[in-house]
Amino acid sequence: MPPALASPPVTDAPAPAAPRRRTRVLALPEARWALAATVAFLAALPLDLGSAPAWAYAPLYVIAYAAGGWEPALEGLRALREKKLDVDLLMIVAALGAAAIGQSLDGALLIVIFATSGALEALATARTADSVRGLLDLAPTVATRLSGDGEERVPTDQLAVGDVLLVRPGERIGADGLVVDGAGEVDQATITGEPLPVAKAAGDEVFAGTLNGTGALRVRVERDPADSVIARIVTLVEEASRTKAPTQLFIEKVEQRYAVGVVTATLAVFCVPLAFGADVTGALLRAMTFMIVASPCAVVLATMPPLLSAIANAGRHGVLVKSAVAMERLGEIDAAALDKTGTLTEGAPEVTAVRPLPGSLLDEDALLALAAAAEHPSEHPLARAVVAAARARGLRPAPADDFTAIPGHGVRATVDGHLVTVGRPTSDAAAGAASGHTVVLVERDGAPLGTLSLTDRLRPGARAAVSGLTDLTGTAPVLLTGDNPGAAGRVAAATGISDVRAGLLPEDKVEAVRDLQRAGHKVLFVGDGVNDAPALAAAHSGVAMGRAGSDLALETADAVVVRDELAAIPGVVRLSRAARRLVTQNLVVAGSFITVLVLWDLLGHLPLPLGVAGHEGSTVLVGLNGLRLLREAAWGEPDAGRPQAT
Repeated sequence: MPPALASPPVTDAPAPAAPRRRTRVLALPEARWALAATVAFLAALPLDLGSAPAWAYAPLYVIAYAAGGWEPALEGLRALREKKLDVDLLMIVAALGAAAIGQSLDGALLIVIFATSGALEALATARTADSVRGLLDLAPTVATRLSGDGEERVPTDQLAVGDVLLVRPGERIGADGLVVDGAGEVDQATITGEPLPVAKAAGDEVFAGTLNGTGALRVRVERDPADSVIARIVTLVEEASRTKAPTQLFIEKVEQRYAVGVVTATLAVFCVPLAFGADVTGALLRAMTFMIVASPCAVVLATMPPLLSAIANAGRHGVLVKSAVAMERLGEIDAAALDKTGTLTEGAPEVTAVRPLPGSLLDEDALLALAAAAEHPSEHPLARAVVAAARARGLRPAPADDFTAIPGHGVRATVDGHLVTVGRPTSDAAAGAASGHTVVLVERDGAPLGTLSLTDRLRPGARAAVSGLTDLTGTAPVLLTGDNPGAAGRVAAATGISDVRAGLLPEDKVEAVRDLQRAGHKVLFVGDGVNDAPALAAAHSGVAMGRAGSDLALETADAVVVRDELAAIPGVVRLSRAARRLVTQNLVVAGSFITVLVLWDLLGHLPLPLGVAGHEGSTVLVGLNGLRLLREAAWGEPDAGRPQAT
């Protein structure tokens, strides 16, 4: 037998808290090249300004140009071979043009600031990925597995579904699973964001990488380590990082034409003054300055950092958003439609009433124990609910023989020599459906003894989630369910929903979503089952409940709520809207800088160093602004306003 939970601890020390992974600046190639360019420039600067001979500082400028410019020049040439004009190439041409007219210092300054800006962008991208990928550091590499031979320490990547782990106080949990024995408090802030440890006991779910505080736990592995919440977060964020939102795609499409326009305008800025007798050096310097300040570097960087930061933040709170496209679309919704079973409810029925019939000579406990005895061998959800209710009252059902399940009708079995049947009588079932409950009749040797009423449990926080979506969209969500009107009405009343559409087939749910869309709404649909997949696909945005969601629903949805907490749905919509606001802010900042600097250069005299500082400074500002959503507080920031129906 496996050792008791109170057995002496093994000599392995508890796993220490893993440090948060942060990319070191100099670990990035972009940062090393930028540093080399900066050092060479700073070494050349005093020599140049101090009237030293050219041979003393010119090689240093060459090093600065080469170190800071080789990579963007190469990328620009590759793009040019594909008949695309890259903004990086514009910067390099401008720097070389400045050097060609004797402005080596100004050209080198452009290269250094441009390289530094690129390093900061690379660092920002790396930190975004680190904020989620660092979760993998929290997952222990070994775990204590229990077997018939006792304990064994095994690598966590060799664990299989069904293995039972022993997790002592101070150790990190090695896999996603269910507690089967023991009790304790688990710090799961890395997955759920909850600030306080959560009490765990038999039947509760735990996640890989979370820290067991007090009490030893036995945990049965429920997911392959490769499919743990942490692993899925990392995979989906990496996949999302490879996608581009519609705004980004539009910017890139416009960028090509804009870059061609910049080159054309630069030639005009150079040639027109020459036609009126201007000197070549002055005209070329003005043209180079124009090319720099008109380049859309900050515009290109306006979109993806906010969206990727939002994806990372959502991942830390248990919502896996599959792409930048999905994150952007979530913020556009102005109406919501919700499934009932498994979404607003837990999809797990519970016994709410036990009613012995007059003359049966049984009290509630005796009736429930008899029903539980007959239902015990069954795997049906209603049967599990009856057995669970008996256990909750401390009842010990008698053993049953000759068990038979009658699909659509119930079960029968022999209990203490009597034939016991648990099924659904037509009249009582109708009455139960009208009140939103399922009613089963218990009979012994053909004589009715009493009824049990069962209902699906409402998810904790369901009403708050409905209220949150109502506040965000300006209208209450619609309830779409295949269940009977009575059950649907009960859930609607409990959650504050007034628009209820019951008895729907999958195609009816799709039509209901399309009706809302025809009315001008961008619809968010939330569901969990195979029958919800068509509606998830038809909606503007689809969110699936991840814990019990069907594979088809999880595949079809744009986002997955890993922990099945409905409160996370308004949270991720708010986060998406915050990301969209930052994108808008970035575009305004970038456009304003470009407009001011271009007008200054055309109508006045903009010094090249000031133009470089203004252009690259706006790029850095936009990049850093986009990373604000990495902050934990961003998850709870209130929405700035409601969208208008289109």
